[in-house]
Amino acid sequence: MKYYNNILETIGNTPLVKINKLHGGTSATILAKVETTNPGNSVKDRMAVRMIEDAEKAGLLKPGGTVIEGTSGNTGMGLALACIIKGYKLICVLSDKQSKEKMDILRAVGAEVVVCPTAVEPEDPRSYYSVSKRLSTEIPNSWYVNQYDNLSNRAAHYESTGPEIWEQTEGKITHFVVGVGTGGTISGVGKYLKEKNPNIQIIGIDTYGSVFKKYHETGVFDENEIYPYITEGIGEDILPKNVDFDIIDHFEKVTDKDAAIYTRKLAKEEGIFVGNSAGAAICGIKQLKDKFKEGDVVVVLFHDHGSRYVGKFFNDDWMRDRGFIDTKPSSAIDIMQHANDKLITIDSNDTIQSAIERMTNFDISQMPVIEDGKIIGSVNESKIFSFLFEHPDKRKEVISSIMNPPFPEVNTTTSIEDISKLINKENGAVIVKTNEDQRQIITKQDIIKALA
Repeated sequence: MKYYNNILETIGNTPLVKINKLHGGTSATILAKVETTNPGNSVKDRMAVRMIEDAEKAGLLKPGGTVIEGTSGNTGMGLALACIIKGYKLICVLSDKQSKEKMDILRAVGAEVVVCPTAVEPEDPRSYYSVSKRLSTEIPNSWYVNQYDNLSNRAAHYESTGPEIWEQTEGKITHFVVGVGTGGTISGVGKYLKEKNPNIQIIGIDTYGSVFKKYHETGVFDENEIYPYITEGIGEDILPKNVDFDIIDHFEKVTDKDAAIYTRKLAKEEGIFVGNSAGAAICGIKQLKDKFKEGDVVVVLFHDHGSRYVGKFFNDDWMRDRGFIDTKPSSAIDIMQHANDKLITIDSNDTIQSAIERMTNFDISQMPVIEDGKIIGSVNESKIFSFLFEHPDKRKEVISSIMNPPFPEVNTTTSIEDISKLINKENGAVIVKTNEDQRQIITKQDIIKALA
């Protein structure tokens, strides 16, 4: 039988996947090292287990102990899996900018989660760096992981991630691109690849609000470079010991907006559902396209899974609130997000009384009239009101006797301007054809809600 003795043995051997659309126009081959197939759904599983095992060997972590770490969530997940198998308690300290999904996932695997403010200096006692250190001094038999300065972090990537990439590309890799946070991945992989071929270019993706790029280029730690940013998992306001700046050939900064947009593009255009740092990395490749030529093999590492960002970067309202996507709807499909997703109709042989009851129950003012499954007319509350005012005793008349012509039909790409021209006093809605068999209604009120 073929099986693993525990979940930790499934870490590594993640796939390389060719990027077919989001290559930025370069003729180079772009390959994504997709780390989401690790059991904790991120590259951090590799170094989390290595750091714990090295701490055990060094006598820093003893049976029944408590592991404490400041994390953006992914390292915490890797640590949680290791702690479950090895019998340790885990406390994860996160900044409040991390997604709720990350916090919920950590709690689901038994970690205690402590949340700290983002917009404070690293030395501030409220920062997640400081809180992690304090807890490790207060809790007996505890060990502070410190992934930023713990060199077992980059050793894990030197011994596993780097060799995998070299073997998978048959040594043809020319560039390695990855977002830089703790620095373990880029430094460990970069060291291994440079030993195999010193000409391989190691490129770090940074974010605005982080110190990495300027420090790499000037040697100056400029505090004026530091300010809060939204991108998760990359960039720092400190210089972790794991970042080997001598290994890195270039840093490329990517804006919060571009990182967010390209995170969504990876899902929609490549079918790769990954996290925010992957969006930053693939956008960085687009920005650097002139550095690549035909025949180059560019490997970009995607850190983690998109499920950890569903409430943020994959949420339209969250994206609109930050100005990352257009706030103004432009076509029928945009309005449909604000409309009733179920088309309420009435049969031509139903009575006027039935129409009144249906409009009351569903809180609508008009609806299509159908016959044999096809739309043949429409009815609205104004028409019913006028008819019953003159004929109060004819509620049992069939609706087809008073129906109006069918609402105009449009498709999902019809512009709001064209839809608005079709809605008037006599015609209060349009029908949107979403596919051959399905229809949806857009009313005047739906347009108002969408534009509000």
